[in-house]
Amino acid sequence: MSKYGRELGEDTNIGGALVDAGENLREIQHHLKKLEGRRLDYDYKKKRQGKIPDEEVRQALEKFHESKEVAETSMYNLLETDIEQVSQLSSLVESQLQYHRQAVEILDELSDKMQSRMNEAQSRPRQEYTAKPKPVFDYGEADQSNGGFTPSFAPPPRTSVSEQPCCKALYDFEPENEGELGFREGDIITLTNQIDENWFEGALHGRSGFFPLNYVEVVVPLAH
Repeated sequence: MSKYGRELGEDTNIGGALVDAGENLREIQHHLKKLEGRRLDYDYKKKRQGKIPDEEVRQALEKFHESKEVAETSMYNLLETDIEQVSQLSSLVESQLQYHRQAVEILDELSDKMQSRMNEAQSRPRQEYTAKPKPVFDYGEADQSNGGFTPSFAPPPRTSVSEQPCCKALYDFEPENEGELGFREGDIITLTNQIDENWFEGALHGRSGFFPLNYVEVVVPLAH
């Protein structure tokens, strides 16, 4: 018991209590062994009474009673300290209880936060990924600086459905910058200008703006 108390630390409540209890028990064991030895000595001399002086028998009896009293006192003192030891043990249990209560509170709070984050993620609308069309490479002369081919977009078929220059949306386009024109697949967009080889300018439903050339199919081309 004393060994484990020293391992825990004599400066701690439980460690100090274990050391004290161990020392008290060892002291009681010492007195009990001494008492047993004096009892055997008294029994031996009592059986030989008449062969040994009565004074020796009397002294042996006195020593036996003396050891008996010391052993009883040690055991009584140990029982008296039982209240203190139980009190220290109760304090340890109470401290452990408070620790685990605080741990439960922290885990409950963390669980609520995680549940809230999960609900938020589940309620967020999912966005479908739309791949942009790949460019069609038109192989040209071998002496070109880019290795013999230049990327160009396949020319759309020309269909006369309107006198006004227009195009048909091949994919959904979500504007990412100010001035861009958003549309949905299948929309017919009025063409007003070609900014460069990659961008058109047009109008749809009273809105105007820029949009990428490779998202649409030209129906009626712009006049050159």
